[in-house]
Amino acid sequence: MLVLSRRQVQAAVTMSEAIDVCEKTLIEIASGQARVPVRTQIPVKEQSVSLFMPGYLPGIRGLGIKVVSVFPENPARGRATIHAVVIMLDAETGVPEAAMEGGYLTALRTGAASGVATRHLARPDASVAAVFGAGVQGRTQLEAVSAVRPIGEARVFDVRPDVRDAYIKEMSQQLPGVRLVPAATPEAAVRGADVIITATTSTRPVFDGNGLAPGTHVNAIGAFTPTMREIDATTVTRARDTGVVAVDTLAGVLEEAGDILAPLEAGLIRREDLVEVGAIAAGRAPGRRSDGAITVYKGVGTAALDVAVGQLIVARAREKGLGSRLELLD
Repeated sequence: MLVLSRRQVQAAVTMSEAIDVCEKTLIEIASGQARVPVRTQIPVKEQSVSLFMPGYLPGIRGLGIKVVSVFPENPARGRATIHAVVIMLDAETGVPEAAMEGGYLTALRTGAASGVATRHLARPDASVAAVFGAGVQGRTQLEAVSAVRPIGEARVFDVRPDVRDAYIKEMSQQLPGVRLVPAATPEAAVRGADVIITATTSTRPVFDGNGLAPGTHVNAIGAFTPTMREIDATTVTRARDTGVVAVDTLAGVLEEAGDILAPLEAGLIRREDLVEVGAIAAGRAPGRRSDGAITVYKGVGTAALDVAVGQLIVARAREKGLGSRLELLD
C-alpha cells in the first residue's frame, strides 16, 4: 500500500488539476451516477465531530473512504482544527491501494469545488475577494478562486488578528499577484467585493447580506451542521431572486447545511430554489442571469470529491515517485 504524507499530497497535484477533476465529479454527482451515502457524523463534544465518508465513482472506478475530525478548539492547543486520513481501494478487488493525509486533501478538494462554482457563477471580471476565516480552508479557497478569476485584491477578516496577519504573510508569498489587506470589520471586507469566501466554524452569519453589491458571488463552505451558519437568509433570498443558489449535493445540504436549512424552515426559500452546481457545469441548469445577479454556492462536502482527487493524487504520486510502501499482510 502506498502511504503519502501531507507534503507529498501537496506535491502530487496542482489546484488547477484538482478543479478540473472536481468539475467532472460534480457533473457525475448531478447526473446521479456517483454512489455516495450521506456521511456519518459522530458528535464528540460541542462543535467537535468526526465524520466517516465513503464513496464510489463508477465513471473513474474510484473507491475510497475519508475519516475526518473537526475540533474547533484545537488551535488553542497548538493543533490544526481539521485532521483526516483518506484510504483508497482497488475498485476491482477491494484491496487497499493507498493511505494519505487527508487534512490537506480536504482543503484542496473543498477549494477546488468552490473553484468550479466560481468558474461558472462569478462575473468574468471579478477581481476583488473577501475572505472570512484565515485557516487552512481559507487558504485553498483563495487559491482556487484566484485560479479561475483575475483576483488582484483580497480582504481578509478573522476574529483572531494574529491568525489573519499570518495568513496575509503566507498567502502574499503564495499568490504574489494578489494584494492582501486586513479587514477591520465584516462590513469593510464585503463592501464592493466581487467574490466572498466564508470558511469559518461560525454558528451565526459572519456578514450582513444587505451589504452585498449587485454582481457578488458567495462561496459558503465552512458551516457543515444544521446549527452552524455563515450566511444569513438575506444573502440566500437575494441570490434566489436575482441569480442562483447552487449546492454541491442536494442530499448533503438538505441534511447538514444550517445556511440553507434555516431559510427553508422559515419558508423563505423552497427546495426547488436549489440547484446542484454540477448541473450548471454540465449546461443542464442556468447559472448567472446577469452581471448584477447575486449568486451563492453552498458546499458541505462529499466523499465523491475526496475519492476523485484521491485517485488523481495516487496516480500522480506514482508518476513522480512520491510516498513509501507499506505491506499490510507481511
